[in-house]
Amino acid sequence: MTNPQDQLKILKENAIDFINDKEFINKLNEKKKLKIKLGVDPSRPDLHLGHAVVLKKLKQFQDFGHEVILIIGDFTARIGDPSGKSKTRPMLTKEEVIENAKSYAEQAFKIIDKDKTTLKYNGEWFDKMTFEDVLKLSSKYTVARMLERDDFNKRYTNNQPISISEFLYPIAQGYDSVMVESDVEIGGTDQLFNLLVGRKLQEEEGMKPQIVLTMPIIEGTDGNLKMSKTYDNYIAFTDKPEDMFGKVMSIPDTLIVKYMKYLTDMTSEDIRKIEELLKQPETNPRDIKMNLGMAIVSDFYTKEEAEKAKEHFINVFQKKNNPDEMPYLNILNGEIEIIDLLMNNNLFESKSEAKRMIKQGAVKINEEKITDFRELLNLKGGEVLRIGKRKFFKILVS
Repeated sequence: MTNPQDQLKILKENAIDFINDKEFINKLNEKKKLKIKLGVDPSRPDLHLGHAVVLKKLKQFQDFGHEVILIIGDFTARIGDPSGKSKTRPMLTKEEVIENAKSYAEQAFKIIDKDKTTLKYNGEWFDKMTFEDVLKLSSKYTVARMLERDDFNKRYTNNQPISISEFLYPIAQGYDSVMVESDVEIGGTDQLFNLLVGRKLQEEEGMKPQIVLTMPIIEGTDGNLKMSKTYDNYIAFTDKPEDMFGKVMSIPDTLIVKYMKYLTDMTSEDIRKIEELLKQPETNPRDIKMNLGMAIVSDFYTKEEAEKAKEHFINVFQKKNNPDEMPYLNILNGEIEIIDLLMNNNLFESKSEAKRMIKQGAVKINEEKITDFRELLNLKGGEVLRIGKRKFFKILVS
């Protein structure tokens, strides 16, 4: 195993917070194999590249021989993490959480090593707690300390409601650290307060406090807001290779270096060279982005599939050809209004969304824009329906 100082240098790379160096070295000197905790709440069923930033750091710990403990917050997800939120989140039912959790771990194992990961559900201990246990646990933290947290403080100052259950969330997350006796906890920068609560609760229980490591929250494909399904600017782990590649190609040039830094295994030296290359007037950022797309897709699929995704992008978006393969839409009558064609085949979740896309010129038949949602089509079969940049369908008329 790599010596403690070298581990520290590598693991701190790209991290925002690391609390603290001396304690980490002491832990490594006491025991070679540390317990590294990541807690995730399955409030949504899928992961995106924003989650990959933290998971890749976990993988580094695994490569050094440490044990990763992935805690699925099947209990805490029912409360809802208030971090960064300006209003109280609605609670999820136990059934909703279980449904979301099914694919959560499976997706995480696309990055971290399943054989080096211990999977825990915090319902294992929280479901057994009595109300007396909850009161004892909550007494270990004050309201004043809770209001030190930036998002709570803003809501309190602006007279916006904060539920008691939201105050309990950081305590519950911190108690997870007590239960698994974690040596290190990793999270996004928005989790710093919660991770520090874990340190405090461990000390209260006579344990050596966990090391806290935070990673940045990356922007989504729009280049402005954090990557989130809410903002529809995310790249999902479950995206098809060609969709994943296409979304990477759509990011602003200003995000190229950040994505390389946090979403690939490129060395700091290689990234520095690319930064210099991007400053040269003769460099086309698109070519650098192609390499980025290949690297990211290859993490989730084979290199062959990544290469096909690249070829698909060149063919469809640069040469403006239709893709070689596309799903079929089988309709009974070629005379149909465009809005009915879209809704009858479940291509949009709502009619209002379909109308909006039509008005924006994002719906085309054989590359001709449809701008009136009431337009009557006379389809013969063989036409290509295109929605947005990446969705293509071949029409069949029975």
